[in-house]
Amino acid sequence: MTLNLHNEPEWIFPFEHMERGESFFIPTVKTSPMIYVIETRAKAIKIKVKAFATTKDGHLGVRVWRL
Repeated sequence: MTLNLHNEPEWIFPFEHMERGESFFIPTVKTSPMIYVIETRAKAIKIKVKAFATTKDGHLGVRVWRL
């Protein structure tokens, strides 16, 4: 799965390769659109995820957990 928000790199979501309980972090200041796209893409391939805005190492972004 990929996403390209304006002025952002093209992100590849590794949903199919994740086990339940694994997570990844995407640094972005556009957290709301990113969460929407992540949840929409996961739903399309019938994978449950939890995505929320957070910080990591001082960088704003989105943490995504496979449920």
